[in-house]
Amino acid sequence: MLGQMMHRQLTISSLAEHAANYHGTTEVVSVETDGSVLRTNWKTIEQNARKLANALDQLGIQSGARCATIAWNNARHLEIYFGVAGGGMVCHTINPRLFPEQLIYIINHAQDQVLFVDKTFLPIAVKLGEHLKSLKAVILMGPRDDEAAAMLDGLLFYDELLSDADANFKWPDIDENSPSSLCYTSGTTGNPKGVLYSHRSTVLHSLGGNQPDGLAISARDTVLPVVPMFHVNAWGVPYIAAGVGCKLVLPGPGMDGDSLVRLIDGENVSIALGVPTIWMGLLGALEASGSKAKSLKRTVVGGSALPPSMIPIFRDKYGVELIHAWGMTETSPLGTMNNLLQKHSTLSDAQQAELRRGQGRPPYGVELRLVDDSGAILPHDGTTQGDLQIRGHWIVDTYFESNKTACTDDGWFDTGDVATIDGDGYLIIRDRSKDIIKSGGEWISTVELENIAIAHPDIANAAAIAARHEKWDERPVLLAIRVEGTTPSEQEILEFYDGKIAKWQVPDRVIFVDELPLGGTGKILKNKLREQYGDVLLSAN
Repeated sequence: MLGQMMHRQLTISSLAEHAANYHGTTEVVSVETDGSVLRTNWKTIEQNARKLANALDQLGIQSGARCATIAWNNARHLEIYFGVAGGGMVCHTINPRLFPEQLIYIINHAQDQVLFVDKTFLPIAVKLGEHLKSLKAVILMGPRDDEAAAMLDGLLFYDELLSDADANFKWPDIDENSPSSLCYTSGTTGNPKGVLYSHRSTVLHSLGGNQPDGLAISARDTVLPVVPMFHVNAWGVPYIAAGVGCKLVLPGPGMDGDSLVRLIDGENVSIALGVPTIWMGLLGALEASGSKAKSLKRTVVGGSALPPSMIPIFRDKYGVELIHAWGMTETSPLGTMNNLLQKHSTLSDAQQAELRRGQGRPPYGVELRLVDDSGAILPHDGTTQGDLQIRGHWIVDTYFESNKTACTDDGWFDTGDVATIDGDGYLIIRDRSKDIIKSGGEWISTVELENIAIAHPDIANAAAIAARHEKWDERPVLLAIRVEGTTPSEQEILEFYDGKIAKWQVPDRVIFVDELPLGGTGKILKNKLREQYGDVLLSAN
């Protein structure tokens, strides 16, 4: 043998160990459920994660067992991320905003043995308890609480479990291909599906996703993940943060604009991550407070399409770069990020801004392609539109507890998005295949209609849907929220589309609403809107 390199398992516990060993005193700031602020550090986070792994072992929870969380973004949740997976079990994060029937289905389907809950969500555990077949323990994420203990027989307390655990517990040797965490899809149609991540895929996602053209988080940053920790592992930020040892700010239950402004200014946040609705709220709060968010340099926006009109506001008024990203539960989630290439430095500001509107290009580890309805591969010319498929080192192969592959016969995952890709790999999501409007045989992008509407100064948010039509099968209808204190008319909004798209693509109606239905991750639930407004044009004809 000529020689060989060391082989070390790619495990989540190794990320936590690195943070403790080389960034131990770096702060982790946590807004608790009661609104108080806990200041800890990476060394303590890792020590508590070890204790948790030992405590679960003492409870008889074995390797591979699923341990669920219904919790906010806070320090104990971070410790659970590392303690459960590092101990050889599977961290199953659950969206608390799902319907009770969905929660029951998910917990039973995952066969969760442990349920960690913040006090806010204890009533959920109490209400659902009799329906949960596999649970061995419910653990309140905090100190002993007599009021909580009276609500649920046998309730355990996180802080007590850790106080009795072995601080010298050693991380077990784990095969990097072992499962580490579990997330379920939103389940807007049918039952949610489980996506099971491995230690290897998670660590590779942390490395590949944090390249200079990726999230580019460093030890010098202060990072605020507003994206919930129950949503695709908070886009992998907790793992990336441990791997680089940055300061981490966890916002707890306060994800409104005012709370975020206080955190950004108070903790000197340099990078924040979340969905577009979060940044709409932040803009309003910045305007009201007069804050300039001086420390904030970048925000990463994903989850749904970013209204292009937000980019120049953040850039010109606050000096903040908005970076569009795309991914989904099945992709861990990072599929693309929108950073420019060297050759784009000579482009005009307007040309660069046009490029930044899309979802960007894939990092190493991810491949994209477009196919037509027959499965034929389409060109990446920036104009040909097709069904988006993806494959890579952190992309789902098979759904949890499913004998059926999630992929095509040749190994690609069909995302359900309709997109274009140009010669440099820049992706633009034109629509979700289930949302795109087919009017008289021609396609109309709901994303484009929404972006134009939101650019109107009197529109706070908007959603376009396909409404049934006797002649054209489907026609677009826009549901819009007015900016407070303004009274734009339907005709004024329709005229705003003039010259921006073809006349036949302009919505048939604009209906003003007080709110739009949002899912737990901040996405607009268009299926709900279609149920309510899908026949509005039939009654008008």
